[in-house]
Amino acid sequence: MVQSVELLLDERSDDAIRREWNYLAELGLPSQARHAGASNRPHMTIAVASRIDDVAERRLAALIADGRDAGSWRFPESVRLGGLVVFGGSRAVLARSVVPTSALLDLHARVYEALADSPGIPPHLEPGHWTPHVTLAMRARPEDIGSAASHLVTDLRDVDAEVSAVRRWDGDARVDWLIG
Repeated sequence: MVQSVELLLDERSDDAIRREWNYLAELGLPSQARHAGASNRPHMTIAVASRIDDVAERRLAALIADGRDAGSWRFPESVRLGGLVVFGGSRAVLARSVVPTSALLDLHARVYEALADSPGIPPHLEPGHWTPHVTLAMRARPEDIGSAASHLVTDLRDVDAEVSAVRRWDGDARVDWLIG
């Protein structure tokens, strides 16, 4: 299954994304609002692996703590959610882009390094290949993506968000917890 490291958003930004999820669901379009799991919430996935062992988990926790304590580097506390982005295929993903600041890209590279010996890291999550985003809808048909985008784009505004926490997701056990 999948193990991931995710950045969670502050309450105001979380609410803004949930309004977009609910709007899509009300229109009968694919939406993350339809995912009823207790852990379902707006987030930005910063790393994925098929397994993250205890050693990598400790490195990750130490890294996050160091960045939050203004140790040798600075944890990105703010992010900007921008326009819509689509990840294609016969079942596509519609998401809000996240403007890639140097601080966010630095965090991503540091997390990648902390987890580099973990198996199953997809190539699109390597530094220089990662597209930061917050998912609005998954497994959508192309015509649904077009319809969803046309409905959302009329009122779409950038959202200045705060990173409220770093979460780990264990897809095998289907549990999540905060780190750092």
